[in-house]
Amino acid sequence: MSELHGAHIHITGIVQGVGFRPFVYGLATRLALAGWVRNTSAGVDIEIDGTPAALAAFVESLRAQAPPLAHIDTLQVEPREPNGFAAFEIFHSESWPDASQPIAPDVGICPDCLRELFDPADRRYHYSFINCTNCGPRFTIIKDLPYDRPYTTMAPFEMCPDCAAEYADPLNRRFHAQPVACPKCGPQVWLVRKSDTDQHGQTPLEEAVSMYPCLSVSSDSVVGNTAILEARRLLAQGKIVAIKGLGGFHLACDATNDAAVAELRRRKGRVDKALALMLPDLETIEQFCAVNTAERALLQSSQRPIVLLNKPANQSTNQPTISLHVAPGQATLGVMLPYTPLHYLLFDEGWMTDDESSSSVIRLSSLVMTSGNFSEEPIATDNDDALERLAPLADAFLLHNRDIHIRCDDSVVRVSSEQSSLLTAHCSLPTLFLRRSRGYAPYPVRLPLAGPPALATGAELKNTFCVTRDAYAFVSHHIGDMENYETLRSFEAGVAHFERLFRIQPEVIAHDLHPNYLATRYALERAERAGLRAIGVQHHHAHIAACLVENGLSGEQPVIGVAFDGTGYGSDGAIWGGEFLIADYARFERSAHLAYAPLPGGDAATRNPYRMALSYLRSAGLEWTNDLAPVATASLAERAAIARQLESGLNAPLTSSLGRLFDAVASLAGVRQAVNYEGQAAIELEALADKNENGYYGFEIDGAPGERCSVSVAPVIRAVVKDVRAGVPAPIISARFHTGIANMVRDVCVLIRDARGLNEVALSGGVFQNVTLLTATLKRLHTAGFTVYTHRLVPPNDGGLALGQAAIAISNL
Repeated sequence: MSELHGAHIHITGIVQGVGFRPFVYGLATRLALAGWVRNTSAGVDIEIDGTPAALAAFVESLRAQAPPLAHIDTLQVEPREPNGFAAFEIFHSESWPDASQPIAPDVGICPDCLRELFDPADRRYHYSFINCTNCGPRFTIIKDLPYDRPYTTMAPFEMCPDCAAEYADPLNRRFHAQPVACPKCGPQVWLVRKSDTDQHGQTPLEEAVSMYPCLSVSSDSVVGNTAILEARRLLAQGKIVAIKGLGGFHLACDATNDAAVAELRRRKGRVDKALALMLPDLETIEQFCAVNTAERALLQSSQRPIVLLNKPANQSTNQPTISLHVAPGQATLGVMLPYTPLHYLLFDEGWMTDDESSSSVIRLSSLVMTSGNFSEEPIATDNDDALERLAPLADAFLLHNRDIHIRCDDSVVRVSSEQSSLLTAHCSLPTLFLRRSRGYAPYPVRLPLAGPPALATGAELKNTFCVTRDAYAFVSHHIGDMENYETLRSFEAGVAHFERLFRIQPEVIAHDLHPNYLATRYALERAERAGLRAIGVQHHHAHIAACLVENGLSGEQPVIGVAFDGTGYGSDGAIWGGEFLIADYARFERSAHLAYAPLPGGDAATRNPYRMALSYLRSAGLEWTNDLAPVATASLAERAAIARQLESGLNAPLTSSLGRLFDAVASLAGVRQAVNYEGQAAIELEALADKNENGYYGFEIDGAPGERCSVSVAPVIRAVVKDVRAGVPAPIISARFHTGIANMVRDVCVLIRDARGLNEVALSGGVFQNVTLLTATLKRLHTAGFTVYTHRLVPPNDGGLALGQAAIAISNL
């Protein structure tokens, strides 16, 4: 018999709340090893005795066979003398004061739980909160580490004997699944109609219904599965229902009902911005949308994001159609599959109450599932808050009593199938985050540089923040646009939660240079109050740094950074947004940029693209004639005021923003003269682009790469005006504009390469959410021999900015 050896193993990464300890237990048992495994705040520790061959097989299998939701960052093995263990055990968790580990995001329902949900013989049949170690809530219910039930919002629910037995069985799928519950002992769902509420939208909460422990509802509320059936009826009748989910409330209505969708828009104050859809299965999605292989994989992934899918050219007339009010002016629909048991029950046609016949079954083919809030407010998470704040929006509320500790909106991603064929070993995957939140946050990004713990506060729009510890950068869930007190409060609560959860005390705070951003003011005030160093980071430098971080670049060599967006505070006081930088983490140089143009009226020009078009017309030396849409849109008095602003420079700051150029071209092409959400003109212009058009508009490059090198927009404006007057349709104008930008990016990058010897390009900024432009640009840069880095872990928009701020701040220390 082989001599026994011993080992201590320490593992870090996503290894808690994902079934890792039972996996270790089963593996050790199969290999006849003895010892123990334990969660701590610093990771997973294992003490083990066995033969050398068995120990080697054990260590190899830890990585190769880890549970699907686990992700091992480090695995350290330290040989020791054998301890003489008689068996293998799972020890209770230990909390260490200053230690921390990454935690798993919320995960959609797994296939095993889904089968049990619809199995009449299962004790969790039709239970809205079925879960196991492979699925269910994580991030949104965790209050502290280690990830054990007393530190979650499941603490008030005492497990029944059956659930407790599963929870304690190392070979059970629900071993130490912290949200484990059943209809006897767990959370419950109930429905409150607006008629059940008083004039203020408040519902009186009475004593717990005896058959539902921990549940307090009004006496006339509908409880349990009857509540779900009633919600289905209301949705089918064209009503709007507020539904409490994993990370907050959704506002739901029948997506095929024009009147219901229009009414939801009216109540919510959301004029044109697209609404998200939830469809019951992939087969239904393919009836409404074109779906490629990558999109199909994302839709069915455990993260279950909203995926932007192309609308089909033709749709069968033998089926209901998605209301045109869902995504007006867009070529895509934002679609997700159900990801909680409650969602599946809302769609399921196979269950009825005793007095129903098959002819009375309610069928829902698609639901609008938009965030439960008024526009620009944080999503509602608390029952009482929702009943009050969402009362003007919803006809009924489908509630539950599992508290949400931290709000988390749905993630939104986009896929470019064309991009995948252009990838080199250094390019990113063909997936773009537009919003990184549920299912992904707070999964960390690995930092390629070490430094002290930092807090980065992000930008004003699409805000996220970032905290760092050791090699981890924890980018937060989506906070939203920091334009009101409620969002600021949500931001502050999120920062405090992350710092507590990951045991981080920042030594430096990074912020945007714009002095009036709420996130900047928070950073400066906190730094002064706590005696911390505050580092201002230029907006577009942060964009490029974020791209470098997620691609694992050390920053030892600078890259050509192409940062295109709508607005960013420049180091010269102008508004940047069409930038070619030479950048690493520590510094940047502005090598070239779009030529400046006045922004007449400041914010008024961002809301009214015709103002920007008038500015570019004047810069290009073209007269304002009424045959052009932006001229016809502005009144004589407004034209006179704009002319004075352009001549005097009063309230007309200079901008190099490519986003504003998109606005101007959309206006000239007659696509959009006023916007009601950020990026609307550019989104609608992209949606029109003719994929068969091969022409392009040419820019002019003035000067050699360096601070004074600018890219003239005037030739593009003249060419667009010429085409408009010749009756060229908007789809062709759009295609020529997109191709012209891609050509210009290649040409400027070639000039910089010739001057500086740099062959690596990083693409970032919100404009690169545009997959038509991204694909065309990648193709040209790839053909020109460049190594190209794009975003794949965080959004290219301002939602990824905090990651870059953090890396720059650490580098500067």
